[in-house]
Amino acid sequence: MESHNRPARSQRSSILSGRKAAGAAAELEAARHLVNLGCDIVARNWRCRSGEIDLIARAAETLVFVEVRSRTAPQRYGTAIEAVTPRKIRQVRDTAQIYLMMTGTSGCPIRFDVVAITFGGDGSIAELKHIPGAF
Repeated sequence: MESHNRPARSQRSSILSGRKAAGAAAELEAARHLVNLGCDIVARNWRCRSGEIDLIARAAETLVFVEVRSRTAPQRYGTAIEAVTPRKIRQVRDTAQIYLMMTGTSGCPIRFDVVAITFGGDGSIAELKHIPGAF
């Protein structure tokens, strides 16, 4: 018997695949945005044991670790920016530290940015907010 509070299993899998597609689209748009600002994309979805960094870019001599968040219904689940929690900030910082050690770039200036994207009902970008030095 299905719970009335949760979507049916087939609906849950389509929600998850829709979420993954929205996340991938948001990361692509965030990368385009950074390139348009003159950044070079160094890595996408860099992973290690402590977590994942969505985008790593280079802006002049600075390595920029970018957390990308997206929402399609911000009124229901909060905004994309609100999804960057203290726990997520710690995870990104810890993962960045490992990246710096593994790549021998620990002496390089760094910055942590957030790119928050809200999609409209038709899938277009309703809003893109880039917050350099967000944390």
